[in-house]
Amino acid sequence: MRHHAAPRVSILLPARNAGPALDACLDSLRRQSEARWECIAIDDGSSDDTGQRLADFAARDERMVVIQGAACGLPQALETGLAFIREHGRAPVIARMDADDWMHRHRLRDQLSALAAEPRLDGVGCHVRIFPRRALSDGRRRYETWLNSMNSAASVARDAFVECPIAHPTLCVRRDALLEFGYLDRGWPEDLDLVLRMLGAGRQLGVVPRRLLAWRDHPGRLSRTHAHYALDRFTACKAAHLAAGFLADLSEYVLWGYGPTAKAMRKALLVHQKTPVRIVELHPRRIGRKIHGAPVIAPEALECGAEPRIIVSVAGVGPRTRIREWLAAHGFEDGRDFVCTA
Repeated sequence: MRHHAAPRVSILLPARNAGPALDACLDSLRRQSEARWECIAIDDGSSDDTGQRLADFAARDERMVVIQGAACGLPQALETGLAFIREHGRAPVIARMDADDWMHRHRLRDQLSALAAEPRLDGVGCHVRIFPRRALSDGRRRYETWLNSMNSAASVARDAFVECPIAHPTLCVRRDALLEFGYLDRGWPEDLDLVLRMLGAGRQLGVVPRRLLAWRDHPGRLSRTHAHYALDRFTACKAAHLAAGFLADLSEYVLWGYGPTAKAMRKALLVHQKTPVRIVELHPRRIGRKIHGAPVIAPEALECGAEPRIIVSVAGVGPRTRIREWLAAHGFEDGRDFVCTA
């Protein structure tokens, strides 16, 4: 790094076959109102001109360093970048960025300000706008709305087992924290795994409630094509962290719901020897029966203080909200007595 002013943030930018989309990403980097940055770009074995585009930018802007990788995959590319930061990086904060997205010009400024204002936070994300809009499905629009409903460390912690509550390319983390936790390749989404490991260790992650990143959605995006990001791998990740944390001292739990979402979670938790002792259902034909040996009960049969912990596993914001309200009204505490997942 030859730039003389000490950087305030190191940008971790992995790229593979980003092509022309990389230009908008780099232009948004150049236009940041917070100019004291350094960027560590990792070309993860690209077969197109991604490496040359990065090299051309680095030749014009000494704040960027380009590392040539060997197509080892995203977690390893991120670890390669962190290894460089550990040895040579000078900034106290590390920001993630993806090569086909672009940032609002005040993204870095606003996230650094949020971390400076709240020392208890180890990192912050921000809201996003998914693009291009024309081909955006209703499901992706609902996901964007849910993601942008996160507005505090409390909301991130509350919904961490529903979906990853912070879009990975928006994450801005204190250097020491990210170097401590790092990225692991465990056969499931590395971003959700990082967030759950940090939260499980008592770290706090917040959100700047502004749309500061344009998040590109396309059929070839890694999250749509790689086996690590299939729905069952998200469920496996959540189950592993639930078993190691919320259910660590229990072999039995109460499962609320038995639709496809809850069935998948039950199966994933069995891998960790966690078994539902009762199943809460609203369907009158199921109440009083048994599913895999577990009695099916109505919500009214739950007794606060006498139950093992509850896993609420239902799809949809509306149903989860109604269940949360019912449980709270009957004395159950979110995060202590129950956790919502999807």
